[in-house]
Amino acid sequence: MKVIAVETTPILLPLDKPLGSALGAIAKFGVILVTVRTDAGISGENLIFTLHDRRTAVLRGMVDSLADLIVGRDAGHIADFWARAWKDINFIGHQGVAVMGISAIDGALWDALGKAAGMPLYRLLGGARNRVPAYHSGGLWLSHSVEELVEEAQSFVAQGWRAMKMRLGKSDPAEDAARVRAVRDAIGPTIALMADANQGLTEAQAIRLGRMIEPYGLTWFEEPLPCWDLEGLARVAAALDTPIASGETEYTRYGFRRMLDQRSADILMPDLQRAGGVSEFMRVCHMAQGHDIAVSSHLFPETSIQCLGALSNALYLEYMPWFSRLYNEALEFDAGDALVPERPGWGFTLNRDYIRHLQD
Repeated sequence: MKVIAVETTPILLPLDKPLGSALGAIAKFGVILVTVRTDAGISGENLIFTLHDRRTAVLRGMVDSLADLIVGRDAGHIADFWARAWKDINFIGHQGVAVMGISAIDGALWDALGKAAGMPLYRLLGGARNRVPAYHSGGLWLSHSVEELVEEAQSFVAQGWRAMKMRLGKSDPAEDAARVRAVRDAIGPTIALMADANQGLTEAQAIRLGRMIEPYGLTWFEEPLPCWDLEGLARVAAALDTPIASGETEYTRYGFRRMLDQRSADILMPDLQRAGGVSEFMRVCHMAQGHDIAVSSHLFPETSIQCLGALSNALYLEYMPWFSRLYNEALEFDAGDALVPERPGWGFTLNRDYIRHLQD
């Protein structure tokens, strides 16, 4: 089965209403749909994105520029593609857009391989479980009032969610702590609650706020510091009893190896787009397992679920439904767990009719 074409399609995906976080308001995404076509009539699909539709053309150009490394070659030799692409990007660097381009094609190749084998990816990758605990990440925004936080948190519990994440980032740490307390009081002690600072704090601020919210039994305190300050993050992790989760903006096994060496986080959060696709996501998570460190996915629930289903150290799937309407199929849940699809490949296919509507 040889690759005959790599196709990229950019679309603009608006949100129904802007979301507020320490990163600022989020209103739209530039999404690049990637299709790898083979001479066997089997196509693999994947998607990557940009915030605010900024630099989408640059990212698309990176994917297109890597196509010649796989067209005409065996679609099942994914490790070979990855190694040659890694060498190819050496001059422009092994982070950022270059790695995202590799991720885009890598994921599409894995989808094609799963379809050719008639198996879901989690089974091809080793298979650990067919359901993964999930947390709702699509709410409890920094822009919410306390009353809105409480109402939405209670609605998540009523829908059957057993875990959820809220955002931090108010100028007064006492206000952040009060918001955490309000949500904890609203959902009770048995529902898992995570809090994400979106890299918006200094080391001193993170330790101060972390100590203020420790009484509320958070499952983790996420991304308190900028991603480049691994030394400071390690000191925050050492100072707090609450586990630190981080890694969503880290690249490849080399970035995560530095995190592990410095003990910068108690839970690693690789992102399929930044980590290096399925191939590198799995390498990172197996490396974490060698250090007895748990992992949780970042975004991309429809595709991340297949990777987490192949891992015994997977803690949670992040459910962020930003791109869910682009698929024909929907994730299924039971008692707070996401069910790993048994359909071939990702188990999700792009809804081309809806995508054409976005392009009109």
